[in-house]
Amino acid sequence: MVGGGQLARMTHQAAIALGQRLRVLATATDEPAAQVTSDVVIGSHTDLDDLRRVATGATVLTFDHEHVPGELLDKLVAEGVNVAPPPAALRHAQDKLVMRRKLAALGAPVPRFAAIETAAGMPALDEFGAQTGGAMVVKAARGGYDGRGVSIVDDVAGARAAVADYLASGVPVLVEERVAMRRELSALVARSPFGQGAAWPVVETVQQDGICVAVIAPAPELSDESAAAAQQLALRLADELGVVGVLAVELFETVDGELLVNELAMRPHNSGHWTMDGAATSQFEQHLRAVLDYPLGATDPVVPVTVMANVLGAPEPPAMTIDERLHHLFARYPDARVHLYGKDERPGRKIGHINLLGDDAAGSAELRERAENAAHWLSHGEWRAGDDAERQR
Repeated sequence: MVGGGQLARMTHQAAIALGQRLRVLATATDEPAAQVTSDVVIGSHTDLDDLRRVATGATVLTFDHEHVPGELLDKLVAEGVNVAPPPAALRHAQDKLVMRRKLAALGAPVPRFAAIETAAGMPALDEFGAQTGGAMVVKAARGGYDGRGVSIVDDVAGARAAVADYLASGVPVLVEERVAMRRELSALVARSPFGQGAAWPVVETVQQDGICVAVIAPAPELSDESAAAAQQLALRLADELGVVGVLAVELFETVDGELLVNELAMRPHNSGHWTMDGAATSQFEQHLRAVLDYPLGATDPVVPVTVMANVLGAPEPPAMTIDERLHHLFARYPDARVHLYGKDERPGRKIGHINLLGDDAAGSAELRERAENAAHWLSHGEWRAGDDAERQR
């Protein structure tokens, strides 16, 4: 697996149960996955020789992130390396303009958009702003994540400034209309080289400042028809794009109930962390099954509702150690399923997540409150105001 982050760490856990050994390409020995696997190659995902070293003798090469240059992956494929997902598919998760154009060509529902690839495209931005009324979302076509590389603007002047900044860094720009959104959803699926597909329940993702803070599975008050449509769309895109492995299709649900594709990720995804405890097969095991061309596992939820809350680094790291915080957390929330990543605590950094399982789908709001309380404690070393564990249990 290229990348030594938390996704590789949790994939390693799944690999153990399948009798597989996961070799990791990490940049340093203290990266999350490098801490737990003995087979580590230290190097860069932008260096062809390092990629060759991690791929030598491997059954398949897969990814913790999508930032490996496509031309390097093409060379590996030419040399006989089994790359999954293949470079032709992965480029749709690497470049937002490539993705948007392909989705539009496939007839998938997407927000209205414009491509600004050079400063000469500014007049097209003015025209697009006039069409959309000025409120737009400006995205760097490559390299952004967790809110980085995304600017929300209210008018053409703001869009021009954001576009100029991204173009100055050498990155083309995707400009989209700002849709009237009710919430964000995620349809997570997997596809094998054989062509088998599997879909988990559609989930609601809760975003703050461009970062996912919580996931509710399944998405509350989503009609069966909309859920099925989102799953079928994700499965169709996986097939049309030739995905091998897990595919996350991030969606906007508009105030009118329409579903629009926001972004794609071709790897295990934050919106699927709930599956580690809440589904028959976790996304990490499923990703391995898919890239190894095993039959895919069942995706049924094991309880009516699961809530995942991300543990984000606090503005100031608590004086209390994470170990001591765990003692207090488990005393108050004995049902919390904690997954820590072995990362240093920095403001806003994802250092772990917590899953809570519920036996009543109608209680998803209460379960979310408990999960967010637990995550806040692990982040800050203090309980949120009004946190009454006895009432919530």
